[in-house]
Amino acid sequence: MKKILILGSTGSIGTSALEVISEFRDEFKVVGLTVNKNIDLIEKQINEFGPEAVCVKDELKAKDLKKRIGSKCKIFEGANGLIELSSTIDYDILLSSLVGFAGLAPTLEAIKRGKRIALANKETLVAAGELVIEMCKKYGSQIIPVDSEHSAVFQCLSGENKQHVKKLILTASGGPFLNKNINELSSVTIDAALNHPNWKMGNKITIDSATMMNKGLEVIEAHWLFNLEKGKIEVLIHPQSIIHSMVEFVDGSIKAQLSKPDMRIPILYALTYPERYTFNQINTDLKKIHELTFFEPDFNKFECLKLAYDVMDEGGTKPCIMNAANEVAVHNFLSGKMNFLQIPVLIKDALNKIEAKKITDLETIFECDIKTREYLQKKYN
Repeated sequence: MKKILILGSTGSIGTSALEVISEFRDEFKVVGLTVNKNIDLIEKQINEFGPEAVCVKDELKAKDLKKRIGSKCKIFEGANGLIELSSTIDYDILLSSLVGFAGLAPTLEAIKRGKRIALANKETLVAAGELVIEMCKKYGSQIIPVDSEHSAVFQCLSGENKQHVKKLILTASGGPFLNKNINELSSVTIDAALNHPNWKMGNKITIDSATMMNKGLEVIEAHWLFNLEKGKIEVLIHPQSIIHSMVEFVDGSIKAQLSKPDMRIPILYALTYPERYTFNQINTDLKKIHELTFFEPDFNKFECLKLAYDVMDEGGTKPCIMNAANEVAVHNFLSGKMNFLQIPVLIKDALNKIEAKKITDLETIFECDIKTREYLQKKYN
């Protein structure tokens, strides 16, 4: 029985993972869960799955949860509690599904312990890819991607010689504004931006999908996961979200992974790899799929995608600056402090004003993240 620690158990990935685990009670044991503030939901998860420990990032909410559940499990608190939970309890697989930079530190603790990382937190590799990959090699930790696009590439590369890869093709739905022109985007509402046509995700990731920053982060992540340079990673708009990604080989052949847009598939694969478990809840009926279309993204309309390609070239702490700035920008948009088209403007401001450095250690990354946020919060709040 594999023991699972889920970082971010009340988010969309976390709840989907628990749905999967509930179908395979003889195969998986939930030993740890984490939450930011939603203690109503995590209380239900505690009662259902019986973890030995949980962490509540909001310390006031943690005290409230302690009153509710008594001695049912150990409760850690705050950002340090995430690190302590990841570094102390006994588990086999860490499902890293926290949103944003907050997922980096506890994931690194799991890597130091040589654990398998089922990675759904893009920012871990975007901000610290070079060091994360080095640490995985040093400690014998294995990353299995959970993002549907990277899971698709991972599956397509199974059994293949990577020297035969011509390019990776990451597909993107285009989000809710695929058919709008750039002049219409300045007036889009928060509700419209959160209305994704194909996927049910958390607010931050949904906005990233609308700006296509989500795909930009995935390009950088793919660079580190599969050790391929920028010129071998392409993005294509695929509105149906049936083909999750493809690999083109030097002989002209292309392998693709297809399924209904349901995150339970890549989650299950990451937990069971290299095995595949029978999962009857999802059926992809090709007879009902009438068309599969593809076209190039508009880099003028989706400027965030271009920014991601640019910072990947520049390297160092540039991706970290971009990531931190994007998190601030998305927060400001969701708070009504700026319009949709100001998101890339804020990111470019940070990239121009914050000095990039060569990454020598993890402290460099954490300092860069803090410096970027402090600069933007002073200027835009």
